[in-house]
Amino acid sequence: MAGQKSGLMWAVHISVVALVLLWIFPTVGLLVSSFRTADQISNSGWWASLTATEQTIQLRTAGAEAAELVDGVYVIEGNLLTDDRGPGAGLELRSFGTSARNPSAYAIGETGEDNGETITVNPDGSYVYTSVEEPSSSGSRVFVNAVIPPEFTTQNYDTILFSGRGQDNMSRAFFNTLTVTIPATIIPIVVAAFAAYALAWMEFPGRALLVALVVAMLVVPLQLALIPLLRLHLGIGIGKGYLGVWLAHTAFGMPLAIYLLRNYMVGLPRDIIENAKVDGATDFQIFTRIILPLSFPALASFAIFQFLWTWNDLLVASVFLIDASGQTTVMTRQIVELLGTRGGNWEILATAAFVSIAVPLAVFFAMQRYLVRGILAGSVK
Repeated sequence: MAGQKSGLMWAVHISVVALVLLWIFPTVGLLVSSFRTADQISNSGWWASLTATEQTIQLRTAGAEAAELVDGVYVIEGNLLTDDRGPGAGLELRSFGTSARNPSAYAIGETGEDNGETITVNPDGSYVYTSVEEPSSSGSRVFVNAVIPPEFTTQNYDTILFSGRGQDNMSRAFFNTLTVTIPATIIPIVVAAFAAYALAWMEFPGRALLVALVVAMLVVPLQLALIPLLRLHLGIGIGKGYLGVWLAHTAFGMPLAIYLLRNYMVGLPRDIIENAKVDGATDFQIFTRIILPLSFPALASFAIFQFLWTWNDLLVASVFLIDASGQTTVMTRQIVELLGTRGGNWEILATAAFVSIAVPLAVFFAMQRYLVRGILAGSVK
């Protein structure tokens, strides 16, 4: 009945909300994790980042230089929290231990004893350590269970972008990715726009066959053409470099670009073009002054697709842009190297991953209003 929504419409709305949440939650989690420390990531999820968490932290007493000999017993006094190697005051201590196997062996204020050594830890972090033997220069380990308040840091971004330490440095990979992505997005758009106009509005023999060939090229797997294209590049002297990867992305993105733009241009009003020809305009003038301005939604929609594919590409960059010195390494490959060498340093990986997706997100939200208009244009007559 009029004014009533069917059950199918409600199902569509619920599905859309579910899909949006499915994409938002991991992105927000990645953003929050990129500002957290390694201990916080390993002990609690990102959703608990605004609440205090209980963690076991390893601290050390002062070394032999701080010991005093009293009645044949070495005594060291200090503060586990505020000493040079301490995390700082303000933590709520719950329990402590002298072994990693039992970090909660003693309550705060009790005295723990082990192999002639004793230690008493007070709520403020101060301690008294005694030993019948001379303490080591590095001090003794103490495991403390403490309530850690929420903490956020920009150190992860400093390490990734500005440390300059080998594989930790993502700034070079960031600019390398921009160097690959921007030309690999502009070149196919420019070439495809000319080709699409010719296939849409210029009469010449074999036009229908060329359109069918473009559609057929859409189903050619990228992996099928990698090795032949690489051999062609090596044969003509391009080798493995920026020019080779630009041309590779152009070749792989051209069929979709031509198909998308041609469908859009065919749907433009014929009267405008015919009137321009009557007024004496050339095909180039019609293309630059009429077709391109009217085709901006289609151009923007393809630019979004091409930018995202190129920015997130790993396969093509690995084949056509290999550099042992790391001078041309892109961000996707840099993150793979971090995964291979960093292991459990999730705060570094989370930061690197969010840096990698930040630019595509900005591009998508800036141009997404043209996306649907550009894709659907020409699909329905």
